[in-house]
Amino acid sequence: MSNIRITKQFNFETGHALYGYDGKCRNVHGHSYKLSVTVIGKPITDTSHVKLGMVIDFGDLKKIVKEEIVDKFDHATVFNKNTPHVDLAKELTERGHNVILAEYQPTSENMVIDFAKKIKSRLPDNIALFSLKLQETDTSFAEWYASDN
Repeated sequence: MSNIRITKQFNFETGHALYGYDGKCRNVHGHSYKLSVTVIGKPITDTSHVKLGMVIDFGDLKKIVKEEIVDKFDHATVFNKNTPHVDLAKELTERGHNVILAEYQPTSENMVIDFAKKIKSRLPDNIALFSLKLQETDTSFAEWYASDN
């Protein structure tokens, strides 16, 4: 049986600021992110299996990505916890805002690496993460490919 790639797309709104950056993105701002998640595997051939013909049920993939990424990052603000932004994060958290303190500078590049780790850890053994595409704006995105890693 052939390997087939399955892709599901997600949207979420997230704010961030890049500490120490020399451009506008040093300021707190947000994006309407688009995340494309592509997995690869062989379709189920067991005729008694309820998901016959599927690599993975789109609903199962949606559950993983929603729990690991969308539900956590949507309408949150992400800061690098290893910078003085931690003080701003504390202030916002005390005021009831959803803040994520990341181990990294919250660029699209680093976020897509983080997302890949989180999604891979939840996939069934017979399914592999093939690629991720995190689109920050209409013209800017970061991509992660398993073959590059």
